[in-house]
Amino acid sequence: MTAPLLNASGCLDALTAPEVAMQFDAFVTKTVTPQAREGSTPPRIAETDSGMLNSIGLQNPGIEAFISEHLPRIAELGVPVWVSVGGFSAPDYAGICERLDGEGSVEVVELNLSCPNVEEAPETAAELVAAARAATTKPLYAKLSPATWDVAESARAVAAAGADGLSLVNTMRGLALDVTTHKTKLARGAGGYSGPALRPIALACVHACAQAVALPIVGMGGVVSGHDVLEFLAAGASAVALGTVLFSDPLAPGRIRAELSDGWTPMLSLPEGAIHGLLPGSAS
Repeated sequence: MTAPLLNASGCLDALTAPEVAMQFDAFVTKTVTPQAREGSTPPRIAETDSGMLNSIGLQNPGIEAFISEHLPRIAELGVPVWVSVGGFSAPDYAGICERLDGEGSVEVVELNLSCPNVEEAPETAAELVAAARAATTKPLYAKLSPATWDVAESARAVAAAGADGLSLVNTMRGLALDVTTHKTKLARGAGGYSGPALRPIALACVHACAQAVALPIVGMGGVVSGHDVLEFLAAGASAVALGTVLFSDPLAPGRIRAELSDGWTPMLSLPEGAIHGLLPGSAS
């Protein structure tokens, strides 16, 4: 069987590794903010026993430079482009969405509503989605945090505010200490935790949200094999994103597709319309 595969935002630079980006059904950019950001002070990445911590801090060139310098080159790869959008207030999100609304090469806008490495906007996720919805006609996917008591309620709230889909899940806040110095491995202290240990948490969130709302879901969190993809689809995802695995295995997209078509995977059907907006030419 096949399943739409994407990359998780921030885990792949399409311009540095275009041959990897072109293996996906859609490419998700690193999060873009209104103004350029240098990001956090290094060190910003630390390995753990079962994953990785990062505190990149939304380093990016800002929306104007992204549109003029980066987006045209990414579009040349011929892969549908999803742009991850971040900010520190509802006007930030709305302004970027309005700016992207006229960009024909942008298929979907993913709203990064839960980055653990920067201060969050004071508005709720639903308020941010509502502001973005008023500013663009493009499909909006809300990326939610697993660090909430009732993620299904968050899903219902953003769906009511105008989200067209969900991205589940973002990283969780974690900490790693150097065993010799007892100092934090990341200069910022805590960072976003990702990797295989996150997968059961992500699956629980996907399953809960799939029961709560009738929106397509991109499942992500610790995917390293075809079996992991099947688990996310069985939990209710419409597509699956690869993240941390790309740092150690850039050939993972091809390998995982091969595993899914090897014949050992069980039959699994997706509901009609479940992948709306995920495949080339299907975004409204």
